[in-house]
Amino acid sequence: MQNDLSERFLEFAANILKLATKLIKTPIGRHISGQLTRAGTSAGANYEEACGAESRRDFVHKLQVVLKELKESYYWLRLIKKAALLSDDDLQLETLLKENKELISIIAKSIITAKAKP
Repeated sequence: MQNDLSERFLEFAANILKLATKLIKTPIGRHISGQLTRAGTSAGANYEEACGAESRRDFVHKLQVVLKELKESYYWLRLIKKAALLSDDDLQLETLLKENKELISIIAKSIITAKAKP
């Protein structure tokens, strides 16, 4: 499971980068592109850190950071859609929104499970 999830995070980050390069080249587009890039790529990096956590408490804390970054990514993706900042690639945006929601659900459940263990 961990390896599959690592690959999903890597794929998610790569797709975030591809989408960010397609945003309109205006000050607004550059700002949102930067914010989305930071949040969307750091979720996977923080997940990798969580996999090497030194304790359950450390693991939960790092997963909470992952969840925070995923939620921020989800916000930026929704804003891109709402503001119609992409002229052509709605399918790519919808795919990223769906994957983002799934990753949020997985990480949220993992946090709950890790906190419940004695």
